[in-house]
Amino acid sequence: METKSFKVPNMTCNGCVSTVRGEIEQIKGVVHVDVNKPTQLVTVEWETPASWSLIEQKLIEIEYLPVEA
Repeated sequence: METKSFKVPNMTCNGCVSTVRGEIEQIKGVVHVDVNKPTQLVTVEWETPASWSLIEQKLIEIEYLPVEA
């Protein structure tokens, strides 16, 4: 299992949080998504077939660009 934490600077409301969490959770292999709105920090745990590349691609696609924490 892999884990990565990153910031999503334009995640500013509860709708944003729901969108980010919902889209990431739909990726096959994602085990857990933790979102902290005040700090804009997201932590994702996944296993194969998910990958950081797939997660990052999905975030870019929905216009919530991840930034290294």
